[in-house]
Amino acid sequence: MKVAVMGTGGVGGYFGGLLARGGHDVSFVARGAHLDAIRRNGYLTVESVLDGDFEAPGSALEDTQSAGVQDLVLFTVKMYHNAQAIEAARPMVGPDTVVLTLQNGIDNGNQIAKTIGAAPVMIGTAFMEGRIKEPGVVTQGGPGIAGFGEMEPVLSERGQRLLPVFLDAGWRVELHENMPGMLWKKFAYIAGSAAVCAATNSVYEEMRSIPETRALIQAAIEEVLALGRAMGAPIMDDSLDWAMNSLDGFPGQGRASLAKDFTENRPVELEGMTGTVVRLGKEAGIATPVNDALYAILKPAAARIEAGAKSP
Repeated sequence: MKVAVMGTGGVGGYFGGLLARGGHDVSFVARGAHLDAIRRNGYLTVESVLDGDFEAPGSALEDTQSAGVQDLVLFTVKMYHNAQAIEAARPMVGPDTVVLTLQNGIDNGNQIAKTIGAAPVMIGTAFMEGRIKEPGVVTQGGPGIAGFGEMEPVLSERGQRLLPVFLDAGWRVELHENMPGMLWKKFAYIAGSAAVCAATNSVYEEMRSIPETRALIQAAIEEVLALGRAMGAPIMDDSLDWAMNSLDGFPGQGRASLAKDFTENRPVELEGMTGTVVRLGKEAGIATPVNDALYAILKPAAARIEAGAKSP
């Protein structure tokens, strides 16, 4: 396949890197020193706890106009880059292209569909810790698993075609009939646990083992699931149990990427996660007091980071 990785960070670099290692024609969309290093080397270096260190051959580009139409666009940018990245992806989308979002958040598929149309879009989730370690090098930690499917509950022909391709490349992945339900599961879990992780500046072992903090995470997750039900989303019956099991299964000394970004004074996805819960709750008339409080606690630090990024 011809594959473009739109956002060559930890998630895109890892899953796109596996496809490149498996022989697919992969273009890594990047910028700055990261772009220069991949272009100079002719490959992206992936340091994976699951697959070892490997070189993922591929081209590196910033101008997507030169990439041509792709069979698959892995859309893995941070959510605060969505507007710019969706426009940049447009030239790579043809009548048979699949645009697969593996981002955090709940409405990325809808955002992409508004610009390029719903037909190409598939939605997915990724569970891993990943970062750009240095220019040309990304890391993968944590479970390193993914799920994908359509924006409506159905098992599509194209999903069934893609699944063996992903598996042959070494992805640890499942094709889900109710991918919207899976997406709400992950969104509830990530929004709750990541916000608490950032607010408490703790590791997962700490916050899940302290009863009061664990109860706070569960309450935040329950609010998101209640919101989804009120919005008519196909929330699965095991969503809360699944989320709490995911909380317990996360590496004990690990931290959410949201918390890491706050600590490192990097732009954060607060608006795409907790901010979206607050916004959707207001639109639907559903109270979300725990998430409202977490958002209010984290918003000043997010605003400082944003202001610092804009200053000369």
